[in-house]
Amino acid sequence: MPLQISDSNEEPSLNLTPMIDIVFLLIIFFMVGTHFTTPEQRSDVQLPTTSEAQPLTSLPDEIVVNVLGKNHVVVRDEPLSLAQLEQNLRTAKANYSEQAVVLRGSGPDPYQHVMDVLAVCTRVKISKISLASQIREPAEN
Repeated sequence: MPLQISDSNEEPSLNLTPMIDIVFLLIIFFMVGTHFTTPEQRSDVQLPTTSEAQPLTSLPDEIVVNVLGKNHVVVRDEPLSLAQLEQNLRTAKANYSEQAVVLRGSGPDPYQHVMDVLAVCTRVKISKISLASQIREPAEN
């Protein structure tokens, strides 16, 4: 095949449009497929550790209560007093008799704050209560 010699001064160019289209499609795919964090897990809570606990399974209707200190409770990114928490739990219990609650207490805080929230759950007659914790890493020798 003979080479064609042209006298034009055109520089060769590379069409990047199809590659940019593919990159945008990949970005959209990964954004749609990404699991965003739930509001309850955005609170900065240092969970206590244990070596015997099994990972919690996510139930669709559980209420996650973050206990951050004395009378400082956060549910769905909303700070509540114990009285407000009790009213919210009463409403949830009235709507669904098998309502579950997950307590996430901060590890360094006194245990009394978690007990206060447990007392609220008992007054409301919620029996499905889970305490969130982290699995303790095994100590290296």
